[in-house]
This record gives sequence, C-alpha cells and structure tokens, in this order.
Amino acid sequence: MKDIRLADIKQFENLELLAKQLVEGFITGLHKSPYHGFSVEFAEHKLYNFGESTRHVDWKVYARTDRLYTKQYEEETNLRAQILLDVSNSMHYPKPGNDKLQFSVVCAAAIAYLLSSQRDAVGLTTFSDKIIYQSALKTTKSHLSQLITHLNEQLNSEGDSATDVAAVLHQIAQKIHRRSLVIIFSDMFQKSNDLDEIFKALQHLKHNKHEILIFHVTDHATELEFDFDDRPHRFIDIESNDVVKLNPRDIKDAYKEKMSQLYHELKIKCGTYKIDMIEANTADTFDKILGAYLIKRKRMR
Repeated sequence: MKDIRLADIKQFENLELLAKQLVEGFITGLHKSPYHGFSVEFAEHKLYNFGESTRHVDWKVYARTDRLYTKQYEEETNLRAQILLDVSNSMHYPKPGNDKLQFSVVCAAAIAYLLSSQRDAVGLTTFSDKIIYQSALKTTKSHLSQLITHLNEQLNSEGDSATDVAAVLHQIAQKIHRRSLVIIFSDMFQKSNDLDEIFKALQHLKHNKHEILIFHVTDHATELEFDFDDRPHRFIDIESNDVVKLNPRDIKDAYKEKMSQLYHELKIKCGTYKIDMIEANTADTFDKILGAYLIKRKRMR
C-alpha cells in the first residue's frame, strides 16, 4: 500500500509560499492584507479629509507642516489557500506507482504542510467532472492530519470518471467568498477538450480577486512526445474507454504538432491572465519541481 512519508513533506517547511497578491485573512500571519487596520505596523500618511475622525491625526507632522495627515497602518494577515486535486481517470496514467495522481498528491501534501507551518489556512477539494470532496479551511495540526489522511486515500483510489475542469472551477468560484490562493493539480484534459471553457472558469476566479497557481501534471515522454515503440499498439482512452489500434509512427508527427499547439496555447493564456503555471513532468521528482518553484516565488517578493 502506497503512503506519504512525512519526511518527504517536511523538507519544505523553511521555504515560504508567500502570496504575490494581497489576500484577506483572519489571523496574524505573513501576508499583506488589502485592508488598513490600526493595531499593527505603520504604512503611510494620508491627507486628512474634513469630517474624518481626528483619532489618528499625526500631530507631529501637523506641527512641522501645518497640514493635517492621518496615519494608516498595514495589517499582517494569513493566507487562505484552496488546493484543488484532479482525481479523474486520466490522472492515473501512465502506470500505478508512477502516475500523475501520485505526483500531485505528494506535492499537495508538501504544500499543505508548508502552509500549515506558516499558520495559513488550507483546504482541499478533490474533483473529476464534479466536486467529490471538499474540506473546510483551517490552520490546526489536526486539520492538516485529516488532509494528509485524505490525500493518502487518493493514492489507492481507482479513479472517478471523466474530467470537467471548467464546471468544477465555476463551482469553486461561487463557493469561495474571500480572497484566496487557488492551487490546481491537473493534466487539464477534459471531456470537451475546450481550453476556452476552462479559461472562462479561471477568469471567474480571477474576477473574484483570487490568485491562481496551476501545476500542469503530464507524462512528457508519452503525452507530449508520443514516445512509444515502433510497433502496433492498442490505445485505450482512460476516461471514455474508446479503443484505437495503430502504429505510433503513423501519427507521431501530427500528434506532436497538435499537442505542442495545445500546450503553447495553455502557456500563452496563463501568461495573459497572470496565472502561474508550472509544467510538472511525472518523470521528475516532486521535490525538484516544487522546490525550484518555491525558491523562485520567494525571490519574487
């Protein structure tokens, strides 16, 4: 039985996954709030407007300039993060023990542990063509334990139908009412194969001021390069069970061109909508990909 080793997760606890955008939180943490409170670090002066309370007027500045300014303060709040995990049939490719789902589960557990260690609120949602499981957002150790337990269960699951990323993201956008970091683990394949529909849903999240991070998880060798032995194969669509018999060399060039266009469009659209996308190849170890991204993200502060 496969299991998540805590040692694999703990190696990231000293790296800060800090939001690039202003996020709204409910306890003191490491992230800037879009609201100006009056109990924490001084941020700036603002010209006093007639009728405002004089409670926060800076009288020392008034004495020097003969003008009234009020003090504004910058509240430090925690991050709220929603981890969305695609558990559809295609995520069980290419083979048990080395599939897209296992890669995603371990990365998701590492991020959940990291966020929890920073006292950030984290929640988990699993989905296929619908939302299957959705946890609350909490910061407690017991909550983290529950999330990791649920992630462990996914490693031994059999898959759950086809994927409808767009429909699920629209549902998530309607459920999240406070600014959050939305972290998506998916191969971004869906039954309609319509990227426009997916990005309409992502725009729905962006419109609500959420930051989006996509781990685009694929097996590059076969799904991007179509690297199969030069002999007849029987290909089975994992989600629809459709069967095609062919020699890979007969369609390899056309397939690679089509997939290259698809991946390029995905990258361009993510860039256009200011969505972070990490290309995650299942042939690479999760710590290589996640560690490199966290270091990059920290430098972007």
